Amino acid sequence: MSDVLELKKTVKQLQSAANDQEVIAILETLKHKHVTEAILRESKIGLAVGKLRVHKAKPVADLAKEVVKHWKTAVEKAKARATPTATPAAAADKKTGGATPVTPGGAGTVLRTAKADGVKAATGDTTRDRCVEMIYDALACDATAPIELVLGKAKAVEKAVYSANGGANTGYKSKIRSLFVNLKDKSNPNLRASIVDGSLAPERFTEMSSQDMASEERKAADKKIQEENFFKSLSAAEKQAETDAFQCSRCKQRKCVYRQQQTRSADEPMTTFVTYLHSMPKQVEILIGSPNRPSHSFILSNRLLRLLRVSHLSLHPV
Repeated sequence: MSDVLELKKTVKQLQSAANDQEVIAILETLKHKHVTEAILRESKIGLAVGKLRVHKAKPVADLAKEVVKHWKTAVEKAKARATPTATPAAAADKKTGGATPVTPGGAGTVLRTAKADGVKAATGDTTRDRCVEMIYDALACDATAPIELVLGKAKAVEKAVYSANGGANTGYKSKIRSLFVNLKDKSNPNLRASIVDGSLAPERFTEMSSQDMASEERKAADKKIQEENFFKSLSAAEKQAETDAFQCSRCKQRKCVYRQQQTRSADEPMTTFVTYLHSMPKQVEILIGSPNRPSHSFILSNRLLRLLRVSHLSLHPV
């Protein structure tokens, strides 16, 4: 049991690793770790390492393949020692190609379901029974926990949803479907495991949003997308050219930025908005006419500009 808990912590470390060097260091440790098929399935370490075989960094991908190959060999040897001679039924099965090889990630194994485990919710309501069985199917699909434990968690989840919605109504059914879809997500085995092992209370689980239920990889990807979008939004502001062609009539400084906008009719020159960077507070001068020889000039503070929203006005000198 201690090995399983230790490997579960390692799974979280892999998911939260900041760089490739940390991932490689963890994989090097796992390479010499003695594991069994049961430990691999229960800890989900096989799934976590298996995903790294397609990592964009070649050293990480190669090392992950090496670790998986080592574990697969160890599991197959352990099974061979446990069953030194094949039974006639097994031999016939192998001949027909019915046997499915077991990988460290548990691929190829028969999924547990309420029907396969002979589970009956027995709530007295057909709709609620079916919903309990749906949650059971999601929780038990790759679990090794006893039937009674998984069934108890499924009933607790269903009961919390039933209480929150005041009965088996439309909201109740919609919430059960949403929870089922999130629990069945193959890329998020930790969510199922956390409910079964008790680290996540069923009542708390039913109150979580889809974002809260997302795997660590999904959360990291969403955060990266948000950061990229924020960075792009910073560059979406209107560009202004920097120049020293204008001089502030107050501070006599020349460092400024300017932009031009057609605020009057098309046959009139564009209006130039000049912001002097050294002025405190920054002053904005509006030049109407040619920038070199404007017919009119106004100086407005940023505060007054915000009040007048001058960029949306058509200014005509009087």
